Amino acid sequence: MSSFRSSTGTGLRRGAAKGWRGFVWMLKIILPVSLLTFLLDFFGCLAHLDGLLEPLMGAIHLPAMAALPLLAGLLTGIYGGIAAMTVLPFTVQQMTLMAVFLLIAHSLIQEGLVQHHSGCPMWMATANRLVAAVLTVFVMEWLMGPETAQKAAGMAPAAATTAFRPAFQAWGLAMAGLCLKMLLIVVGMMMVMELAKQYRLIEKVVRLIEPLLGLLGLDRQVGLLWLTAALLGIAYGGALIVEEVREGKLPPDRLKTLHVSIGINHAMLEDPALFLPLGIHPFWLWIPRLIVAVMFAHVHRLWLWTRARRRSLVVNAMTAESLKP
Repeated sequence: MSSFRSSTGTGLRRGAAKGWRGFVWMLKIILPVSLLTFLLDFFGCLAHLDGLLEPLMGAIHLPAMAALPLLAGLLTGIYGGIAAMTVLPFTVQQMTLMAVFLLIAHSLIQEGLVQHHSGCPMWMATANRLVAAVLTVFVMEWLMGPETAQKAAGMAPAAATTAFRPAFQAWGLAMAGLCLKMLLIVVGMMMVMELAKQYRLIEKVVRLIEPLLGLLGLDRQVGLLWLTAALLGIAYGGALIVEEVREGKLPPDRLKTLHVSIGINHAMLEDPALFLPLGIHPFWLWIPRLIVAVMFAHVHRLWLWTRARRRSLVVNAMTAESLKP
């Protein structure tokens, strides 16, 4: 019993420390991006972009000002996108669409390089995630029906306030509340993950889900790699994949199918939870991208099968031609 308590305590302390370090790192992105967005909005700079960006954003049923959070997320990651989203006056439905888009397509340069060095060309990984994000948001908007006027929680639209000081104070209070919620979530999630590592729960879960990997469009031999990336993110999954590639255990085609899946659906615990303080329903944060990842993996496997079948027919035809007298 004392050993169990000691191991649990060690895992909790390690998780809390990692969670705090991650939160501090996150603040270095969130606060500057959020402040810049607040200033651009307050002084009317974003309004000048409406005419340029409205057609592009309109294609995915979002207002022109949604381009800033999406661009921040695509380049800097989830935290930058959230920082910009919380400042601007979006509805809950618009927040939901942007959240799902960013959950699929974020940190494209950083994570694209990780996937590139672990077996999937960067152009393919990036194109896969962007196409999946656009299609998912397009279908979600149709499923969610007519948009409501309900605003997302914790927002402080600067443009609605004429004086700078009250607007700045409102922004500061909104950001303080959001950061507190995110601190609790990040630290809590890291503590859970450290306990899972401490007691080797991931390996146990892999054995349980192995029969289901076929439904996900994946082979059994990538079970641990998929689960690691799905739970912890592309960086952790990429590190394991690199080791497997060095040992030559994974065929290139199966490896690319794995990347198609985890590129769309990864970090299932931490990333979606970061959007919960914004009042977004958990269903939209977890379920759509899992479904899309399964569909894309099966489509990729079907394409590989079709390509192999075509090559086989060509080879057979050439062989038959060479055998003719």
